Amino acid sequence: MSLFGLVSSVAGFIKVRYLIEKAIIDNMVFRCHYRLTSAVLFLCCMLVTANNLIGDPISCINDGAVPGHVINTYCWITYTFTLPGQHGRPVGTSVAHSGLGNEYNQERTYHSYYQWVPFMLFFQGILFYMPHWIWKNWEEGKMRMISDGLRGNMTLGVGERKGRQTRLAKYLCESKNTHNAYSFGYFICEALNFINVVGNIFFVDKFLGGAFLTYGSDVLKFSDMDQENRSDPMIEVFPRVTKCTFHKYGASGSIQKHDALCVLALNILNEKIYIFLWFWFIILSVLSGLAILYSAAILMMPTTREAVLKRRFRTATAKQIETFIRRIQIGDFLMIHLLGQNINVTSYCEVLNSFISMLNEEQALRRDTPSAPSTLEMAPIYPEIGKYDKEKAALHQEYEA
Repeated sequence: MSLFGLVSSVAGFIKVRYLIEKAIIDNMVFRCHYRLTSAVLFLCCMLVTANNLIGDPISCINDGAVPGHVINTYCWITYTFTLPGQHGRPVGTSVAHSGLGNEYNQERTYHSYYQWVPFMLFFQGILFYMPHWIWKNWEEGKMRMISDGLRGNMTLGVGERKGRQTRLAKYLCESKNTHNAYSFGYFICEALNFINVVGNIFFVDKFLGGAFLTYGSDVLKFSDMDQENRSDPMIEVFPRVTKCTFHKYGASGSIQKHDALCVLALNILNEKIYIFLWFWFIILSVLSGLAILYSAAILMMPTTREAVLKRRFRTATAKQIETFIRRIQIGDFLMIHLLGQNINVTSYCEVLNSFISMLNEEQALRRDTPSAPSTLEMAPIYPEIGKYDKEKAALHQEYEA
């Protein structure tokens, strides 16, 4: 598979879509999770499975007693190992390769992750897409439906555009205070994004045997040192040459031990992929944490909602925005905020002005409508009714007498 084909197969995740094609239902940090990160992980998954880029992922040499294809297959499906005590020693004089040497009474580090790297990357790509999938099903295309016809459409006539804006404002007015579940789903999925990226950092660390948490900082620490005189953390975590032991029966039935040196060409890609993921996960976790704090401020502080609305609702005064924010709930604000990302500023301001006018008319109508008399107002009537009944009974008795 060519590199161009690999890139083209995941281009749909990161391509720019026009507003008329797809409504915006989240923020930029949210999109970094399911579009950018998922696309990068799926692309990395394809890269490590493209054998034409690096050749065979593992090639082992031995004393010739075991066929090459047998030892290659065995060492790939089981594991290889290095010796941590041999890292940092001069290559070519003390050791043949970093991490290799006489293994007698020495601690071993076993490497079997390379079999699972493609599956791991694919699974991580799915994990980063899941919060978006949940939110998309929770949202049910509501923003796309209410902004249809106004989203990126500049060919509408004045009358038709005004009619659609009026219908949208009427919908916002009639459905006021019914969107809290909508906003709850969004904030939950935003929290899932943060939990997911932090959880992936520890997940990869467990996968790589506890070497991922400090992997990037270790690489930076040793990046300025001479390669011949340093213990390269990338080589320690992703060794290029490892050892493998194969046992078989000899001609007399005795067990024979055969050592092999294995070249892991795949680790040339793995070390670059995971150093990039280390930095990207750190950056994405910080951005996601800031997004959570921003959403918390919007949720708990009406002044924050006012400041956000002022950026697009430019035809209203500060006092009008303050009054408007205090008349709607958080779910209504999220609907209005997302709506502002899908239609142009002129239409947005006209829709909100119509919405505010409808709210004012509704409040005035409620104030002018007379209410039904209360029981306190009707209380003086009851004694008069009782007095009339008593007089009627007295006249009836007098008539019979």
